[in-house]
Amino acid sequence: MNRVIETLYSKLEKQDLKGRVVSIQRLKELQKEIEGRHTQELFDEEFYQEGLSFFSFRPPDDLQAAASLIVVAVPRPQTKVSFTWRGKTLTLILPPTYLGFSEVLRQIEGLLTEWLAPEGYRVASAKLPRKLLAVRSGLAEYGRNNIGYIPGMGSFFQPTVFYSDLPCQEDTWCEPRMMDKCQDCLVCLTKCPTGAITSERFLLRAERCLVFHNERSPDHPFPDWIDPAWHNCLIGCMLCQQFCPEDKAFLKWFEGNETFSHEETALFLRGVSSDQLPATTQAKLERLGLLYALEILPRNLGVFFRSPGQAIQQNTVREKCR
Repeated sequence: MNRVIETLYSKLEKQDLKGRVVSIQRLKELQKEIEGRHTQELFDEEFYQEGLSFFSFRPPDDLQAAASLIVVAVPRPQTKVSFTWRGKTLTLILPPTYLGFSEVLRQIEGLLTEWLAPEGYRVASAKLPRKLLAVRSGLAEYGRNNIGYIPGMGSFFQPTVFYSDLPCQEDTWCEPRMMDKCQDCLVCLTKCPTGAITSERFLLRAERCLVFHNERSPDHPFPDWIDPAWHNCLIGCMLCQQFCPEDKAFLKWFEGNETFSHEETALFLRGVSSDQLPATTQAKLERLGLLYALEILPRNLGVFFRSPGQAIQQNTVREKCR
């Protein structure tokens, strides 16, 4: 193994991080796999255009000499977010990776730069299919739910991807595979209420996934076929992970519990813009990394607060999902 890569892996481990370096030649295979699935109509077209079409399978102009791709997995917890409305407080979950996503990306880029610059190498953030690259690099394996799993992290990690001019003659590239433990386990399939996980094929029916629908822009109301009782997070969904045996050790891992008052919750439900929010409220959203999601909060919070503002108790929501 390249001495610099070996040293990089050692430094990552000391930071409780895990990574893989693969040749830049793998870029074409990543592109072929994503575009091939699209051509075969394995992706719902709306999902592809909104969630996958932003990928760029070419190095940035300032790093055209890229020789490798570096994928780094960062352990990430869940976050609790509490909203008070008319005397009742509802605590919702932000799944791993939502809190401070961009900040984590900057931190890892900073570490890689700190470690590789003295060796004469550079890094640049990449807009690539991170989960697929993590699996293809041998860093992670797929669960039946199409989520990536890493020993010691479960699915509670954020994959980050970078271009680098660090040479990589040998790598651990492999075919995508499902964890052996998933072969005889159907827990996530039976617990997914929307039918996104199916026995008919391995690839997730992403257009049926709650994550797709509650991350969409506000001009997309929830379809009528989605039962409000299925919602379990402020954004995203944790059902398949909550019941997965591989995630059992991580389910109680929470960091932070940001709280919003009745007045703040009222502003969210009204759909006000960021410049109409008090500075303290903006600061809370910034800490959560949710300023970008301000426009979808009226729709998503509306699921949990019935008109005229009656809160659905969170334990009732979860019980209906079990």
